[in-house]
Amino acid sequence: MNSPHLTPILLTSLSLCLSLGKKIMGKNIPRLVQDDMWLQPYTDAIVNRIKAARTKEKELAGDTSLYDFASGHLYFGLHKTTDGWAIREWAPNATYLFLIGSFNNWEEQKKYAFEPLQNGVWELRLKDSELRHGDLYALSMHWALDYGKRIPAWANYVVQDPETHVFNAQVWYPGNGYEWVNNEFKGVTGPPLIYEAHIGMSGEEGCVHTYNEFRENMLPRIKANGYNTVQLMAIPEHPYYGSFGYHVSSFFAPSSRFGTPDELRQLIDEAHEMGLAVIMDIVHSHAVKNEIEGLGKYDGTRYQFFHEGGRGEHPAWDSYCFNYGKNEVVHFLLSNIKYWLEEFRFDGFRFDGVTSMLYFDHGLGKAFTGYDDYFGGNVDTDATTYFTLANKLIKQIKKNSISIAEDMSGMPGLAVPVKHGGLGFDYRMAMGVPDYWIKLIKEKKDDEWEVGDIFYNLTSKRLDEKVVSYAESHDQALVGDKTIIFRLIDKEMYYSMRKDQPNLTVDRGIALHKMIRLITATTAGGAYLNFMGNEFGHPEWIDFPREGNGWSYSHCRRLWSIADDPELKYTWLYDFDKEMIHFISEHKLLTIPSVDFVMENKPDKVLAYHRGLFLFVFNFNPTHSFTDYGIPLGAGKYKVVLNTDSGRFGGQDRVDEDIPYYTLPSGGLTSQHYLKLYLPARTAMVLKKIDFPKVK
Repeated sequence: MNSPHLTPILLTSLSLCLSLGKKIMGKNIPRLVQDDMWLQPYTDAIVNRIKAARTKEKELAGDTSLYDFASGHLYFGLHKTTDGWAIREWAPNATYLFLIGSFNNWEEQKKYAFEPLQNGVWELRLKDSELRHGDLYALSMHWALDYGKRIPAWANYVVQDPETHVFNAQVWYPGNGYEWVNNEFKGVTGPPLIYEAHIGMSGEEGCVHTYNEFRENMLPRIKANGYNTVQLMAIPEHPYYGSFGYHVSSFFAPSSRFGTPDELRQLIDEAHEMGLAVIMDIVHSHAVKNEIEGLGKYDGTRYQFFHEGGRGEHPAWDSYCFNYGKNEVVHFLLSNIKYWLEEFRFDGFRFDGVTSMLYFDHGLGKAFTGYDDYFGGNVDTDATTYFTLANKLIKQIKKNSISIAEDMSGMPGLAVPVKHGGLGFDYRMAMGVPDYWIKLIKEKKDDEWEVGDIFYNLTSKRLDEKVVSYAESHDQALVGDKTIIFRLIDKEMYYSMRKDQPNLTVDRGIALHKMIRLITATTAGGAYLNFMGNEFGHPEWIDFPREGNGWSYSHCRRLWSIADDPELKYTWLYDFDKEMIHFISEHKLLTIPSVDFVMENKPDKVLAYHRGLFLFVFNFNPTHSFTDYGIPLGAGKYKVVLNTDSGRFGGQDRVDEDIPYYTLPSGGLTSQHYLKLYLPARTAMVLKKIDFPKVK
């Protein structure tokens, strides 16, 4: 199925489908349209979108390339030269510009005055002795009738004074810079198994944790657990820690809360040594309103980087929205992409807030029930152009990079290659999946769960796009929401998580937690994601230090000790996730595109599906176990390779994993074969087909 919204349309006549197919097979029709004939009425809109991107690329790059164009970070900002220093900034509304800092007592001095160049660019050159590594600096920006302190837009390191909490840029040129050790890593070539993580809250102590601590403690854990990709949140500098990194102030500065730029480089270098790709959350959808440490009214105007008026303010996020139709802004953002990929060797991005960028109304309160919603006057062509150029640039820089769109609208073509008429993302987030699990757990009793509906919701996606499937991410772990384990167990997590404390509510929660993650991961449409700690059912929520909680870190950390404690039930979930991820990785399960439905029994709540050689059987029935339950299959021999009822994972060891299982004919040898299995209540198993019928 090409879209979950098209069920009524798919019931129309086959003749209409064929006639539409004939109309769109012209050589100039994008493959996106050829692969989905229901896009045929929107062909002109799609073609115009492609033309707009090509025109803009030509306008920006001329006879060079996007790669050459996206080099602003090599020109703007502070740079060491052969005979001193050079700093350049773009501030077209400024009338005077001074460099102030710890080197001149934060005073405007003539020798630190910038000279105006063309097109709103300002430049200052200094002798080598006039600026040193570690110096603090900022800009004193003057414009008509006013002036203000500004952190340079292109600053690559920004620090906050621990006592005054004031932000300043800091000169970061420690000798020859970081020397990379691993130069051979080419990126993850298989499906990403993503471990979403936040540096600051990755340790157990109540504090802001560091790049070094993450490198030393978390990378080995992530590697051992079988994940191949680390997704880092909150890397670009942000003034408010509690924003989770989504209110960015300095787009080219890795957050100093966690350490130095070189310590981040070392983290990525050692991840590559382990075979782990590292991608980052990149926030190009909006920017914090702060004016001193952010881009708000940077040169005295609201419209330098952002739209004017209501279009320039996000009504839900209290932030400013970039103007993607302005060449200087596109230059800034594309250069930001190149900067992170080359200067820090990130392996790609998860683009945050894509829906907000695509639509003038930011997609707020919109259901997106039909194709008209994706191609009408509500779509921001400047944003679709930006995404097309951004994804093209990413592939020019790193062939095996990963580009993921966080979009809830389902825009067709979002995760289709640019050459096929799409916007070029490799994956889109399957945001409907966690929403589905929350709704199911909240609104339906266990005996009301419909296994066919579960399978449909987990596998329904566009055939021409790949998705990142996940049961929950950081969104579901934040204060005000609940993780899956907390929804299932709630207050019993405080009293009954020792292995010697029997509790039926906890038993139910642990059983369903394993089943939900197994069915989500093994039906994934290309990639799978887990948020740090959710794999073992981390208790409670995430709440960053803030005035409302007394600036406490008690909920802004990860309690790894409970996952490692053999006396606690968390170890069962932790060990299961590890084995599940290793199974998916070792057998390259997500490279198999087809998830083939085998059977469902609605009253019994039994579901079975195939993926390659593997058979997945789920019994969601809360009370009934079944003996000799027949799964209709072709002739074959099977072996249990993963079982949620294993005692190693807190189960009751009711399934014999040591014996082979054979299909048996219902009548003669040519009749329907059935695989007879014992299916305990609330369990799932994975069986591998290990023998094929001989071909005569």
